[in-house]
Amino acid sequence: MITKSMKMSHLGVEKLWIIMNDAKEPSSSISNFSNEFQSSQQMDWLRVQDSLKGKLITEDDFKWRLPTREKEGSCEILKYVGGVDLSFSKDDSSIACGTLVVLDLTTNKVVYEDSSIVRLHIPYLPGFLAFREAPVLLELLDKMKNNAHCFYPQLLMVDGNGLLHPRGFGLACHIGVLADLPTVGVGKNLHHVDGLTQSTVRELLQAADSPEHILPLIGDSGCTWGAAMRSSEGSLKPIFISVGHRISLASAIAIVRMTCKFRVPEPIRQADIRSRERLRNNQ
Repeated sequence: MITKSMKMSHLGVEKLWIIMNDAKEPSSSISNFSNEFQSSQQMDWLRVQDSLKGKLITEDDFKWRLPTREKEGSCEILKYVGGVDLSFSKDDSSIACGTLVVLDLTTNKVVYEDSSIVRLHIPYLPGFLAFREAPVLLELLDKMKNNAHCFYPQLLMVDGNGLLHPRGFGLACHIGVLADLPTVGVGKNLHHVDGLTQSTVRELLQAADSPEHILPLIGDSGCTWGAAMRSSEGSLKPIFISVGHRISLASAIAIVRMTCKFRVPEPIRQADIRSRERLRNNQ
């Protein structure tokens, strides 16, 4: 059962996409209208991205500190780490399940879980993933926050990129700024940004003489976009870590390493597992 519908703000867009999807050979007039709409929509989204980007914080901006083996003292310790992910139906790519989990770092157990199955009416456009997925995930966070839940995350891991994005403002940045939460972006694929390519990064990572299996992602411009990391022994495929909001890259890497039992950090892995299971049980 679809519990909620995420709709576009432009009147008649839903009807347009139904016509386009049903037509065997879309007419040139529909194609032209679609192109004009996408161009107009992109301009709106660019303005929103630029506005939100002005609020982005790319350094540590939190009161807690990372847990260590040393005596902790009275300082607040990072304990509750959230993970969000969206899984899609194999039968209908417009149907998705957004899931939020919270992991207790002291026990490595999931202490909170919520999900929502939705029909997405916003199309995917490269560079604008956040406008399709963020509303679903933000609603789950808002619900938890409004209920004053004691496990509300101190930090959020997002299955998607942060600064490592063609416009330097990916899904993790978008969610972080709107939720005002420290966020970390963890991608399984690399955006080709500033001369960085997936094949080159893998070669450099394999050749790097680093016991930590971490490679800073420095573009042709000299900008550091994030880091590639082989997070588990024997893993040939790296994950790509980037700042989302209110955290430095060094802290983001440390927290990702702390939460990786497998290739993907556990909060995101659990969100992925549970969102897929929810979809299967709902079919």
